Amino acid sequence: MAAKKKNAQKTLVIVESPTKAQTIEKYLGPGYTVRASQGHLIDLPKSRMAVDIEHGFQPEYITVRGRAKLLKDLQKEAKKSDVVLLASDNDREGEAIAWHLNNAMKDKTEAKINRIVFNEITPTAITEAVKNPGEIVESKVNAQKARRVLDRLVGYNLSPILWSKVKNGLSAGRVQSVALRLICEREDEVEAFLPEEYWSLDADFQKGKTTFTAQLVKYKGDTPELKSEDIVKKIIKEIEGSPCIVSAIKKTEKTVKPKPPFTTSKLQQAAANRLGFTSRKTMQIAQQLYEGITIGTNRVGLITYMRTDSVRISETALADVRKWISNNYPEDLPEEAIHYAVGKSAQDAHEGIRPTYTEYSPESLKQYIVTKPGQTGITNDQFKLYSIIWERFVSSQMNNAKMVTTSVEIEAGEALFRVSASKITEKGFYNVIKLLSSKEDKSSSLPAMKEGENLNVLNFHPEQHFTQGPARYTDASIVRMLEEKGIGRPSTYAQIISVLLDRYYVTRSNKQLVPTQLGRMINKILVESFPDVINVEFTAQIENDLDKVEQDEIVWNNLIGDFYGSFKAHVDEVMSTQESVKGFLDEETDKVCELCGKPMVKKLGRFGFFLACSGFPQCHNTKSIPLAKCPCKDCGGEIVERKTKGRGKSFYGCTNYPKCQFITHFKPIDQYCPECGWFLVEKFDKKNGSYKSCINPDCHYLHSAGESLGETADAMQGEGEE
Repeated sequence: MAAKKKNAQKTLVIVESPTKAQTIEKYLGPGYTVRASQGHLIDLPKSRMAVDIEHGFQPEYITVRGRAKLLKDLQKEAKKSDVVLLASDNDREGEAIAWHLNNAMKDKTEAKINRIVFNEITPTAITEAVKNPGEIVESKVNAQKARRVLDRLVGYNLSPILWSKVKNGLSAGRVQSVALRLICEREDEVEAFLPEEYWSLDADFQKGKTTFTAQLVKYKGDTPELKSEDIVKKIIKEIEGSPCIVSAIKKTEKTVKPKPPFTTSKLQQAAANRLGFTSRKTMQIAQQLYEGITIGTNRVGLITYMRTDSVRISETALADVRKWISNNYPEDLPEEAIHYAVGKSAQDAHEGIRPTYTEYSPESLKQYIVTKPGQTGITNDQFKLYSIIWERFVSSQMNNAKMVTTSVEIEAGEALFRVSASKITEKGFYNVIKLLSSKEDKSSSLPAMKEGENLNVLNFHPEQHFTQGPARYTDASIVRMLEEKGIGRPSTYAQIISVLLDRYYVTRSNKQLVPTQLGRMINKILVESFPDVINVEFTAQIENDLDKVEQDEIVWNNLIGDFYGSFKAHVDEVMSTQESVKGFLDEETDKVCELCGKPMVKKLGRFGFFLACSGFPQCHNTKSIPLAKCPCKDCGGEIVERKTKGRGKSFYGCTNYPKCQFITHFKPIDQYCPECGWFLVEKFDKKNGSYKSCINPDCHYLHSAGESLGETADAMQGEGEE
């Protein structure tokens, strides 16, 4: 009698996202079912602390609200399976997700439950991971647990202080509050800075039919201090008519090395600077590229895991990219693969961010860019981000570029002018860099000249400038600062910025991060009350300690115990001694409600301070807070923010409108011009960034606003108060 045929083994693979599940299921084929947990299914509840402080700070986990059915469905699938492979992301959060799923399933199924990890979603990587399952790393779970509990203890103790002393509904976080502090401190520096005037002097020189421009660098043997237009005019008068002689020609060679593959922070910085992407957008698109894009008839994970602080590259990937370079740019292939040093603080759990297949060059993917709704393929934003990832990786394994810089010095009387031009002599890795952005990527040229020959001077160009103060943080620069200071980790940078924006503690203006009045008030209270916690050094040390928990060098709840005792005592002290500012927020003013005659009260709302009638709820009258005194003679009005009807765009006008026609579209700041007494405004342009300017059209201080009061009456028509 023939033996019964043994049923094929059924394997359930659980990943985090449905997109990833869709890609992986195509790779694994029959016998495999791939499902998505869609992130955490089990976590701390939102409604209470849920940390057992008396018993080793054990977290009290629950099934996340609204996720019970999904968990139950996964348990049913596990019960029908012979093997369950937990394939959540290979980081602390992913390890915790796997740990929770294991605990939720082990008593519901007889299946063998294992953990698998991979750095890229390719058939080879997935197959290899499935063949070599492992176990959940307990120390990595403990590191996530420690972070989660620590953040819960800090947030749930600091937030009630803000409710009690400032306003209900506010919240504070251990890492986000430190980032807010950095942004607020930079804003203080921006506001304190007053630009100083200075000038530059360029001259147009002619050699044959070619003209070029050089800059004044020396006068009477010293670096000139050009503090005013009069000084520049005096120099021009003294050197006009003097012979212009080429006094020196210097050529220097420079070697430019390629940069290593992207880490998470460097990718966010590059995407912000070159593509204008926010950190959140960059990570969302990178996630899509990692999980899989439909290219023709294939679904392909185009890049490796996008949360990493390492630049290490696998030997397989190095062989792949070197093969591509040898086929396309053989003269720029180094004799051996280039290995980049991994930073001391890098966890090195993943490779640097790279394309999974070098053969998928940006050029080859152009035909798959989506041009119509409903098409499958790669979107324009996905293509842009993929392009810089591909270029950075491929270029990192190519030869250096070489440049020659020619510097020419020209004497005109007692003045010395200088001009430099660079030329790439060996392109090297620049051959694959299509989105060039840095100065050295651009070649320039000068006419052939010899020392001692005479040149003709055609024109002088004096130009007024003002010294530039500290720049506000952008997504790119705050990520760079967080990384340098050791605050947060690759997976948290985008989230830190997003939380501050979502809570309206910070806003974006011209891609700059600007703290709101609410954010600055919260920062002031937290920093003054908890200087040792809302502190860069402390936060960086916690990150180091969490790394040690992951390395099994520190017991997770001992770390929390060492921190919590003194912290809680200080929380209790602040709660009992800190003065409330709620009275300040609802303080009466000398303004009177024109609707009911009751006093107007200063209040703090989501979008900053405003005036509200004290007769609320009977009277709903609200007004903008005056920002500056109206500069018009004998007006006596005040400048307030208004918004246009329809688009809601902000502008600033006088409270005595229509009698007073003053208007500006630049926001007044709390500073006044030292020359004319009118208020200053903040402006922004691509050349100068943010700078301060006097609003008086007849005042030259810090660039005139250039507005005439005569045009303001028409501008006000059809515009109303918010």
